[in-house]
Amino acid sequence: MQGIPELLGLGLRLDPTYQGIEDMKVIQELVAHFDRKGKLTKKDIKALLDQGLLASEAPQRIMDLCDTPGNTFYFRVTGAIEGMVWGTGTYTGDSALAAAAVHAGAVKEGETAIVKVTVLAPPAQFQGSIRNGVTTHDFGRFGTAYKVDPI
Repeated sequence: MQGIPELLGLGLRLDPTYQGIEDMKVIQELVAHFDRKGKLTKKDIKALLDQGLLASEAPQRIMDLCDTPGNTFYFRVTGAIEGMVWGTGTYTGDSALAAAAVHAGAVKEGETAIVKVTVLAPPAQFQGSIRNGVTTHDFGRFGTAYKVDPI
């Protein structure tokens, strides 16, 4: 696969049973790097997903992962309409990921799918709205932000 030899050639142990958040961040940041450089095709990403090497189960909130704008993560998420969410399109880092994913249209309520989460620089204001059965709220300045896209 294009891009995968470079990723595997770095000597990292890509073990689907890894436990730590730091391991997950390293693997996902490397994949995102090769994706941004155009060295991974959608087929490559699907192969990584199928092997269990890329997407991990979605945490409820991703605030601890939102330290660097531009970082991208792939998560297996089950859509929910319950949970506190602030923003529209760009969500606060402490927003419930499963509900934000439904609000963004990346997954439907009760559906499990892989989503791409991109860390963004937070805007000055988060605007709430109602979309796909999820009501989000307005919020002022917040230190972290992300967007959710379907794969």
